[in-house]
Amino acid sequence: QVQLVESGGGSVQAGGSLRLSCVASRYFSVGWFRQAPGKEREGVATINRSDIIYYADSVKGRFTISQDNAKNTVYLQMNSLKPTDTAMYYCAASQYGWGGRWSEPSTFEYWGQGTQVTVSS
Repeated sequence: QVQLVESGGGSVQAGGSLRLSCVASRYFSVGWFRQAPGKEREGVATINRSDIIYYADSVKGRFTISQDNAKNTVYLQMNSLKPTDTAMYYCAASQYGWGGRWSEPSTFEYWGQGTQVTVSS
């Protein structure tokens, strides 16, 4: 069983920054997803152990995903935050590759509890 522990959410004003962390007991790939009230869960960014990275178009240039392999930790640095980024953010892990479906929640077997990010205007 893979355990995931997220941290780093909070409330900021538009234009501010937050860094989310996800400690995963083991993984091949990790994805960050978010879900706003009344909306579907959407993929934000993902990284695998080979440092292959993908981003959703809505966050490109503002968010950066990275990892510290020694600490089994994946980070999501979020800059220039907008009110539309407000959501519950989830860390997800897979022991396999994405198969071209990195942004689909079903690609990942393990999920964290989520951390709230609120951006005010």
